[in-house]
Amino acid sequence: MQERLPTSRFGRGHQLGFSLIEIMVVVVIMGILAALIVPNLMDRPDQARAIAARQDIGALMQALKLYRLDNGRYPTTEQGLQALVAPPQTGQASNRRSYMDNLPNDPWGTPYQYLNPGVHGEIDVFSLGADGQPGGEGNDADIGSWSSR
Repeated sequence: MQERLPTSRFGRGHQLGFSLIEIMVVVVIMGILAALIVPNLMDRPDQARAIAARQDIGALMQALKLYRLDNGRYPTTEQGLQALVAPPQTGQASNRRSYMDNLPNDPWGTPYQYLNPGVHGEIDVFSLGADGQPGGEGNDADIGSWSSR
């Protein structure tokens, strides 16, 4: 008796694997998915920076409110946000308390801006955005204590 070799389920002459057409279809589908998803992912770092700036500004505003409770007024524009980390000069205020351990820079590496009196409120704390210039749109837009976004 002669022993028979097992045959593939596809019969003789068929190779197991993918055809060029099948591979091309998969590559096209992956390209379409990448075209739809990548733009959304590319915008995430900019959104994260804006959210971080809003959180920093919120923390600075809370420290400024505590400063006002202790000293009866907000720091002047000349004193700036530095008044939150450095004890006041002799004769300025009776409170020697530090309100923050250090002053954060905005997510783009520049110091936050402070105005007293503010343009948008009693005081303004803001970042000039990615471009470091007043105004702007999108990533370059100013983010401030008046922003509700």
